[in-house]
Amino acid sequence: MNNNMNKLTGTIEDAIGACGLRDGMAVDFHHHLRAGDMVTSMVVNIIGRMGFKDIKLCSSGIFDSMMDNGLAEQIRRGVITSVETTGTAPKLGKMISEGQLPKVCRLYTHGGRPRSIEEHDVEIDISFIAAPAADPMGNCNGVEGPNACGPLSYSMTSSRHARHTVVITDNLVPYPLRRVSIDETLVDCVVKVDSIGNPAGIATGTAKPTRDPIALILAEYSAAAIVGSGLIEEGFSFQAGSGGPSIAATRFVSEYMRDKKIHGSFILGGITGAGADMLDEGLFDAILDVQCFDRRAIESLRNDPRHREISDSLYANPIAKSCAVDSLDVVVLGGLEVDTQFNTNLTVNSAGYIVAGSGGHSDTAAGAKLALVVAPLMRTRFPSVVDKVVSVTTPGKDIDLLVTQYGVAVNPDNPELRERLRENRVKLVEIEELQRIAIDLSGKPKPLKFGDRVVAQVIHRDGYVIDEIRNIVH
Repeated sequence: MNNNMNKLTGTIEDAIGACGLRDGMAVDFHHHLRAGDMVTSMVVNIIGRMGFKDIKLCSSGIFDSMMDNGLAEQIRRGVITSVETTGTAPKLGKMISEGQLPKVCRLYTHGGRPRSIEEHDVEIDISFIAAPAADPMGNCNGVEGPNACGPLSYSMTSSRHARHTVVITDNLVPYPLRRVSIDETLVDCVVKVDSIGNPAGIATGTAKPTRDPIALILAEYSAAAIVGSGLIEEGFSFQAGSGGPSIAATRFVSEYMRDKKIHGSFILGGITGAGADMLDEGLFDAILDVQCFDRRAIESLRNDPRHREISDSLYANPIAKSCAVDSLDVVVLGGLEVDTQFNTNLTVNSAGYIVAGSGGHSDTAAGAKLALVVAPLMRTRFPSVVDKVVSVTTPGKDIDLLVTQYGVAVNPDNPELRERLRENRVKLVEIEELQRIAIDLSGKPKPLKFGDRVVAQVIHRDGYVIDEIRNIVH
């Protein structure tokens, strides 16, 4: 597009015009700055002011802060008419559930998103990259500058396949940028702005150690199940989430590895400071990182060559020649509710509203040798173990264990695992018994009322519709 010695464009408006945005097109963003991101709302607000309508918003994640900064208003005005994402926050989920978007939204997995782009299920017209460091030709990374966020993994596939790519940075450095996550061959325009966000928002709502007694019991039972499975051995690989029980379980696992002098191969996924500490200690050889959840993890990625940034496709794309989740031994996952067939719902809450997407939940569950869902038996007086989940995020065939404070339920499709855990004196309980206890404690919830209109589709990582979510009826 630009044959000059740099691709600097005066304003975001200029870049949008140069890329030829029209009504009905799709724009793409990453979410690595999480609740501190300012670029998504900044660009969408400008698109609205320029008079565009019927835009499809494709993003690897949407946060409530983005909604507060203009996304909600642009949806109400008809600027944004559909959303395709791997993770959504409650405010967007509420608008989708109430049918405020005129078109069906689609919820992908982290691996299903790059698959959908590569197979042209999703056609991206302009990919906007919030870049903590960039040069005038568009080489950029996420680990340098005042607003460093870690990897730029969730823009790697979209920037490669989008019709146009725009880098937006508040830290423009001389050419050539020495450390490059996304290179200039993929970039059409570069725009310098005052600020792309606030990195303090990266850890909002996540990556916090827990002192909650139930969460600590969950972590202890999770660690006991992982140890009892026999998978913690030389070369062990591991992924855990950023919630309190997951971080606590990671601590228990590291203590066991330290005590038994076990040396692991790699940690995968969204990375917290706990993972970086395990790398520093030498418990693992490497980290394969698609998202940093706190400042400690960002610093580790910037400074330690053993801590490696990988693309979203390498992380979990099921049509890639290989992906990292398929080399994973153990993953610790969360869930809002699990049914007696081990189907897991991470998406729709007990009030019937969409509150989250799959993220890497389904991808890692499908790829790992052992997939644990960790959940308290009750949440705000609602049971977490039910006869049938409201919405299927991850199919039960890919879940091996459900860990609650009342014990560990084993998927009956895995009798060998059950026997190993029994021999290692892990506290086992049938999932039907967990459901009975939950109902005894809470009573049976009233059925939710849904309308006839499909407002969102849950897309399996392989591309088929695993579930349809209908509008909530008050």
